[in-house]
Amino acid sequence: MAKVYDVVIVGGGPGGIACAYLCHKRGLSYLLIEQGKSVFQGITNTYPEGKNVYPSKPKEAGEPFLVEELRPPDKPVTVEKYIQYVQHFVQHENLAVRTEVQFEDLQERRDHLVVQTAQGDFAARKVVLAFGSSIPRELSVYGDAKMVAKTLDDPKKYLGARTLVIGGGNTAADVIISILRAKREANDDQSVYWAHVAEKFDVNKETAQRLGEEILLGGNIRLLPGAIPRIGEVDEEGVDRLVIRINDFRQPDGIEIYHAMSFPMKNVIACIGSQGPLPIFDKIGVQTITCAEGVCTVAKEGDRLILLTSEYESTRKGVYVIGGAISPSYMKISGGSIQEEKHPNLIYTAVNDAFHVVEAIRRKLG
Repeated sequence: MAKVYDVVIVGGGPGGIACAYLCHKRGLSYLLIEQGKSVFQGITNTYPEGKNVYPSKPKEAGEPFLVEELRPPDKPVTVEKYIQYVQHFVQHENLAVRTEVQFEDLQERRDHLVVQTAQGDFAARKVVLAFGSSIPRELSVYGDAKMVAKTLDDPKKYLGARTLVIGGGNTAADVIISILRAKREANDDQSVYWAHVAEKFDVNKETAQRLGEEILLGGNIRLLPGAIPRIGEVDEEGVDRLVIRINDFRQPDGIEIYHAMSFPMKNVIACIGSQGPLPIFDKIGVQTITCAEGVCTVAKEGDRLILLTSEYESTRKGVYVIGGAISPSYMKISGGSIQEEKHPNLIYTAVNDAFHVVEAIRRKLG
């Protein structure tokens, strides 16, 4: 960890890529880390396949796109084409990006910050948090064996194995459709189990139709409504497994009898939604404010909003937060007062945040 970067950027979405590009153009030493397999992984995971991307701007926005190179075209294109363009752009500009790096914590030293990751530590004078709001929820189970997939990177990985998908919504259904299709094309008759803590699965009409078509073509799916992940364990062969409870029988004497199934963790995918970045803010010591009645107009009473300066610097000196991580609103320190500020979760917003933050960092670093 000998090198101290001017800027370390956490997150490879629109805001993070814009930050990296602007640092590159302005002569700042920098490194962008992304936990996914490629940049824009968050958009890949959250945008439905084939959905169009637009250069949307808030009606009240007076600024143009301040990084024109990342502006979606006026003629709508699919998210796949836009992501492909961005990936080529990153390669063409030779941006310093490291993927599959999992952010863990942030520590202070006398004259710099240290970004701690599962793949090593990185030192920086300034840190920009650009990780968006779609942070996958953790699967809360007892035991040490908890490593399950949060997204589907390659459905062929699950060929020849009974697979468990947890979650009752469209994302889980899309994952199941992809795995069923891969199994059908490979003549694999191993089942895909679909588990949900509620008794009812909730998917939209289009997704339900695609799933029905895959089942009619021979997809082998088993539904497990009311199933609850209970414990992570390591079996006698050293395999990490998840035990999921599928039936409860409560006896009058207080004894519980239940049926359970056990799956290797490597065959489990948890599509249980996303959480905002609040747990990360709490962990690294970034201050938030709880909305009170009559104070917030965008957020709800009781919501916690991050506290930022007009330059998007947090209460932790040298740490900036941009993009979806502060949407749909945040608390802005301005002229000695604190007020709620709207912050739409758009590509436009994240990109322009990045522009203002890099300019602020340039001024402070001289």
